[in-house]
Amino acid sequence: MAEHADDLHEVVVLRYGTRRTTRGDVFLNFGVYAEPDAPIDMDYFVWVVRNHQRTVLVDTGFSAASGARRRRTMLIPPTEAWERVGVDLAADMTVVLTHGHYDHTGNLAQLPAARIVVAERELDFWLSPMAARAQFHHSAEPADLDALAAARDDGRVRTFRGHLQLAPGIEVIEVGGHTPGQAMVLVQTSDGPVLLASDAVHYYEELTSDMPFTHVADLVGMYGAFDRITGMLRSGEAAHLVAGHDPQAMHRFPPDERLPDLARVIGRCT
Repeated sequence: MAEHADDLHEVVVLRYGTRRTTRGDVFLNFGVYAEPDAPIDMDYFVWVVRNHQRTVLVDTGFSAASGARRRRTMLIPPTEAWERVGVDLAADMTVVLTHGHYDHTGNLAQLPAARIVVAERELDFWLSPMAARAQFHHSAEPADLDALAAARDDGRVRTFRGHLQLAPGIEVIEVGGHTPGQAMVLVQTSDGPVLLASDAVHYYEELTSDMPFTHVADLVGMYGAFDRITGMLRSGEAAHLVAGHDPQAMHRFPPDERLPDLARVIGRCT
């Protein structure tokens, strides 16, 4: 396959925020594992998928206001991180929203021309009255959902069910579990296929120890997503897994020289 083939992309992993919490806070019903509690770090990422034909942003991070309100440390605004790695925010682009939580949908208002792709079940849920219930509402930001609704009303939102071949070499896969329409993105690169799991897998340990994350809309669906991801890795459908919040992601992939302290890159499009 040619180096500049239309279906090969580079994936840039951008660490824009962080916080310290406990294992008991992030793993569902942690007491059932009979393990001592301990500190754990949680990082916040956005991802860029691109080649010479297209740029796709995967999620848009949290806004400065919502991050501060929730006492998250913002290391760099996502908009600045995108620009530092060469993304032209005024250019034609697509944004894939993997789900509707505040740390994945902030900053949409700063991308007023972007086309947005989101699972139909996810969009319908977060724009429904059910999203206002306390156990869901605390994970979302009204301003972010308003921006998403405005984009829908402008005709800039594309929905899908199950999976979507967004472009050659980019597939969006709905798995549910964490949220009703949680999605992942499978990207073909020169280093092999990369699975951006987003919050289908927050930590690699969720897979290796079969430990679901604390926030879950459908526990059976979350376990099913674990099984699907494990199968993709075993079969070679995915060669690299990028977890949604695990600091280990920064140690698994080489630095991007454009932002070496906060960015990692998989595959190259030169």
